[in-house]
Amino acid sequence: MKILVPVKRVVDYLLRVRVREDGSGVDSAGLKMSMNPFDEIALEEAVRLREAGVASEVVVVSCGVSACQETLRTALAMGADRAVLIETDALLQPLAVAKLLKALAQREAPRLVIMGKQAIDDDANQCAQMLAAMLGWPQATFASKLLLSEDTATVSREIDGGLETLELSLPAVISTDLRLNEPRYASLPNVMKARRAQIEILPAADLQVDLRPRLTTLRVAAPPVRAPGVRVDSAEALAERLRLAMGATP
Repeated sequence: MKILVPVKRVVDYLLRVRVREDGSGVDSAGLKMSMNPFDEIALEEAVRLREAGVASEVVVVSCGVSACQETLRTALAMGADRAVLIETDALLQPLAVAKLLKALAQREAPRLVIMGKQAIDDDANQCAQMLAAMLGWPQATFASKLLLSEDTATVSREIDGGLETLELSLPAVISTDLRLNEPRYASLPNVMKARRAQIEILPAADLQVDLRPRLTTLRVAAPPVRAPGVRVDSAEALAERLRLAMGATP
């Protein structure tokens, strides 16, 4: 069974981003870039399935500029078998990414696509759902547990008030939640090996996909500065302040 894992290059989650002065977007110049944390979880699950003998190959794919090769090398160091870069300088929105992934999935013919539920830069949470719809495959989102058999996938996912368990026929698309697993650290030998690994470069133009953006960002603004907290001397004083904050009459 072949598993396809899309990974995205984003600003490292430990860093604080700044908005450009003209409000056109986030200033990422000079910031460390890394793999999207939710995609790390998806990759870890795919590698575990291969190690358990359920999957035979884990293929990682990234869409974007040439620098995304570093993210793919990280994925190879974590245990992926093969890497593909769909290279383009175009500004990619979720719909365009889903179209590119659909074209690659049709070429690679995986039995399962595992991907992070969202990217931490735009928090769109759209690609997995769009990809499943375009391929006509069943989907399960926010997976917290995954069991695979030859023809089905059983997914547990958290919902309001409890857990929901879904059984999907393969091929399918699954997006991962934080509780699915704890991603591994790449060992130094694997990092060195990944640096020498061959990455397949696939120009996005060869896939004949319409990448035109459908959304226009009017302005990006930083959140307002939060007011400092106030220390109170007793529980009674705290209750009074809460009562007033909720609009009660003194």
